[in-house]
Amino acid sequence: MNGQTEQVDDLRLVALPTAINVADLFVRFSLGEWRLRTMQDEAAQTARRLVGAAVDVADPKKPGLLLIRLRLSGGHLAVEVEGGRVALPPELTGGRAGLVALTAGGHLAWCELPLPSGMNAAAVPLPRREPRRSPAAEAMGDEPAVDPEVIQRILHSLGGSTERRPE
Repeated sequence: MNGQTEQVDDLRLVALPTAINVADLFVRFSLGEWRLRTMQDEAAQTARRLVGAAVDVADPKKPGLLLIRLRLSGGHLAVEVEGGRVALPPELTGGRAGLVALTAGGHLAWCELPLPSGMNAAAVPLPRREPRRSPAAEAMGDEPAVDPEVIQRILHSLGGSTERRPE
């Protein structure tokens, strides 16, 4: 868990069984946005294991919050789960995974996955959004033409002036 973080995305979840599927969707969406689709299956499975382990140790009567975070750093994608009660699943022990106590309280379970060969975090492009109109604006269609004289009369009326500007 070292190197400069190039990109990060996170999501806060309640430590309930539904968080496992939501974490899977979150990872797949984020990696799709980062154009790392080849890593989606492995990263989603890792996230499912980390979140599942946190859900297993959570109090079902009073579940806490979890924060799942994806970080691109150096030649790795780090999948992290932070919360008051988290655990490292046995299948992820060893290698590039761990569990650390946080100074502010709680714990962080993490696992690093190598980026595809020849790629580093700085080479991953930032997501781009195409300019789009909202669905409500699309339903209204094109903006109607505005008559400048009507606007002038409205402004004149709002101003309280009795005289009109010369045209």
